[in-house]
Amino acid sequence: MSATSSPRRRRTRHLGAVAAVLALTASAAVTATPASAAADLREVMFVGNNWEGTADVIKSSGDFAKIGRVNVIPDKDERMAEINADPIRWIAFMTIRNSVGEGHDQFVDDMYATPDGSSMVVSRPSFADVVSINLTTGAINWRFPVSGYRSDHMAVSPDGKRVAVSASTSNTVHVLDIVTGRQLGSFATGDKPHENVFTSDGKYIWNMAIGDVNTATDAPWLDWTKGDRKITVIDASTFQQVKVIDMRARLDAIGLSDYSDAVRPAAFSPDETKLYFQVSFFNGFFEYDIATDKITRTKTLPKNSATSDDRTTFVNDSRHHGISMKPDGTKLCVAGTMDDYATVVDRATLQEGPLVPVSKPYWATVSGDGKSCVVSESGADQVTAIDFATGRKTVSVAVGDHPQRVRLAHVPADWTGPSN
Repeated sequence: MSATSSPRRRRTRHLGAVAAVLALTASAAVTATPASAAADLREVMFVGNNWEGTADVIKSSGDFAKIGRVNVIPDKDERMAEINADPIRWIAFMTIRNSVGEGHDQFVDDMYATPDGSSMVVSRPSFADVVSINLTTGAINWRFPVSGYRSDHMAVSPDGKRVAVSASTSNTVHVLDIVTGRQLGSFATGDKPHENVFTSDGKYIWNMAIGDVNTATDAPWLDWTKGDRKITVIDASTFQQVKVIDMRARLDAIGLSDYSDAVRPAAFSPDETKLYFQVSFFNGFFEYDIATDKITRTKTLPKNSATSDDRTTFVNDSRHHGISMKPDGTKLCVAGTMDDYATVVDRATLQEGPLVPVSKPYWATVSGDGKSCVVSESGADQVTAIDFATGRKTVSVAVGDHPQRVRLAHVPADWTGPSN
């Protein structure tokens, strides 16, 4: 054979090289797409202004400056017409207003963003539904009416594709496709399902049912009237019950029979071996070891001398409502709702830091950079950031009427609010 390649062989090699370049280019394009898409989003915080029916969008760290606002009840007239035409729904609507709503309508409880940052998904208690709102136009993409007459806390799966919402009057949790609103499954809970938490691997959902929090039967000896309060652990794929945890027996075992077993906000340790949770009426929290199924530590936090010990004066049975954990697991942040303070607690020693004066804090979460605890001050219509390192307040930002839930989210990088 000649040492010189034939024209046919040279063409074959040339075409092969072109094909290889095209393949590499296509591969690079596919690889680059997610990074490019991610670069077009910015991390923010959604703040739900429950009584106002709006959600403020603020920076997720730094000065937490306000970026924009979303009207989460653009269909208010339509929803109210439906309610006014149905006597049963009208009674339920007014009951929410005059009980859990403290004389106000509850228009936004919880919020998350879709994975692409294009929409906000919101639970609206007074309208008993979940809606997806387009962040560009402000229009509703889809609406899912929950079973019963009130929607409540939500949780989003680690991959951002599913959202679980408590239907508090039907003792049900619905799990929805976050993009389409289609129900993927549902499961039964104890009385008045409240908080939902996905495990970090997305395999399980923990639901906390808090029972009746609007009755006046608040004395310890009448605790049994509050209903069936329990944690229900569910397989997030099959929606089958994996475990039920009733904290009544665990509290009794450590001599705390006068304490409520209604588990309120809760936070897992980073390795998910421990659960830290608040209960009705209590100024403090508990540490629960999941493997041994025992309450291992109790932390009692200071009372505010200006706060009455009369349990019937606690809003929705919550003396303290809001707990979060620093990402590295070293610190907890606690909202002392009726005691008008928030504080950072060392997880190893359970020693609290300074009591930061805040007005009726109703939630505690962690900033995007993990350096701050952010609490909603429902009594002052602002959110306040507290530095985990020092335990001291860094900044407060004004928001709308009665802020409650605060969630990390992503929106388009240049977003400043819907166009409507």
